[in-house]
Amino acid sequence: MQSIELPIDICEERTLEIWQAVVLGIVEGITEFLPISSTGHLVVTADFIGLDPSDRAFIAFNALIQGAAILAILVYFFQDILRISVGWCKGVFQPQHRGMDYRFGWYVIVGTIPIVIAGLILSDYIDKVMNIWIVAVGMIGFSFVMWWGERVATHQRTESHVSMKDAVFVGLMQVLALFPGVSRSAATMTGGLLRDLDRVAATRLAFFLGIPALVGAGILEADEAFGASVPLVSLLVGALVSGVVAYASVAWLMKFVSKHTFMPFVYYRLGFGAFLLVIAATGAVSG
Repeated sequence: MQSIELPIDICEERTLEIWQAVVLGIVEGITEFLPISSTGHLVVTADFIGLDPSDRAFIAFNALIQGAAILAILVYFFQDILRISVGWCKGVFQPQHRGMDYRFGWYVIVGTIPIVIAGLILSDYIDKVMNIWIVAVGMIGFSFVMWWGERVATHQRTESHVSMKDAVFVGLMQVLALFPGVSRSAATMTGGLLRDLDRVAATRLAFFLGIPALVGAGILEADEAFGASVPLVSLLVGALVSGVVAYASVAWLMKFVSKHTFMPFVYYRLGFGAFLLVIAATGAVSG
């Protein structure tokens, strides 16, 4: 099987098969943008299909298929991103064009600052302490925060009402996603609810604030990918599956939140978190 020849061979003991790449691509595509945390799902899935979650081969492959998922969200929101970018650029140089798109551009920039600072400071520490127990605690613990967000939210404000205060608050909530199991989507969407945004507005704001953070994280994690030797076919298949599934997941989520609450995700997180605790306690999954 043809492989990408890069400086360090990290597939000495196990080869990433195509079917494993498909499974991981599906899991990544589904969980990356839903408020259920992709970390725990990928770790458990990798272990169950015969891969070592701590192996640098898995870490590198995960970084690459995450990049495909990020590309999917860029494609999905391309027209919005282009409109906001153009509006922001026009507003910078032509004050008379400082409308909502210009302001929203600044919301995204300012709201991204907290996760950038926190990520640079805490990323190494979080990587060292992450294990299945921590992920389970994050899954279960933040479920109650999501429940509280649904309970107290009034849903009275739409996207046209988004302000800099909202962006800063949601940006600060995004920092909580550095704790394994919390989920960036869950943290930012809940932040929007706590600011009384309706679910669609909260979800869209969460995605727009998440795009710079995800792209930045993907660039940083590229070091792992370029230091690896991964089967080329498996890589391409996994990336393709991840991207397609991620696009479908985002499209489905946007329709879902327009008519439903986030409570199904809360119940799922509680159930999956309990499942993680059980398999960790029984030793069914390493770590």
